[in-house]
Amino acid sequence: MATQAPPPTPAQLREEAEPTERSQPIPLIVAGITLAMVLAGAGYILFSEPFGAPALGDQRTVADLSGPPVGAAVDGKQVYTANCVACHQATGAGLPNVFPPLDGSEWVTGEPRVLANILLHGVTGELTVKGATYKGAMPSFAQLGDAELAAVASYVRASWSNKAEPVDAELVAAERKAVVRDKPFNGDAELKTLAAGGN
Repeated sequence: MATQAPPPTPAQLREEAEPTERSQPIPLIVAGITLAMVLAGAGYILFSEPFGAPALGDQRTVADLSGPPVGAAVDGKQVYTANCVACHQATGAGLPNVFPPLDGSEWVTGEPRVLANILLHGVTGELTVKGATYKGAMPSFAQLGDAELAAVASYVRASWSNKAEPVDAELVAAERKAVVRDKPFNGDAELKTLAAGGN
C-alpha cells in the first residue's frame, strides 16, 4: 500500500515556484537596453583613436618630462618662480617691511659680482634697498648650478623696470671658487666691502 505525502505546511504554501526562462522570460525592454549598451561600448572602442581623444589627459611629452638637454639655455624666469617668487613676488616688489624689492634694487642692478655672491652665500642682518632698511635673512642658493644662478640673476637684472646687463655662468663659477664663506654676508657693510673689490 503506497504512502501518501504529508500535506504542505503554511510556510510551504507561501513559497512560489522557481522562475524558469519559459515561464518568466527577461522583459524585452531590459534585453533591448542591455544590447544597446553593449553595441554602444563596442562602437566607441572600434571608432575612437588608439590613445583616446587628444584633448583629454596629460599632454606632456617625453621631452617635456626629461627637462632641458645638457648645454641648453636655462630659463631664468622658471628658476625665479621656483625659488624666489614666494618672498620677492612675481612683480619683483617684495613685501613691504618684510622682503626687499628686486625691482629697482641697487644690489640687483649694480655690480654683477655682488649679486652672484648674494645668491651663492645669502644675506642676513640690516640691508638697505631703495632707502628702506630690511632686517631678515636670505638663504644661500649655492645648491643651484652656475648656469641656473646666472639665468636667475640675468632675469631679475632685466625684468620689471631693471635694465642691467646679463650675468654669465663663468662669473658665477669664478665667484663660487674665489669667495669661500660658511655664513651669509652681514648686511650692507659686508656687501659694500665686496662691491669695493674685497671678499
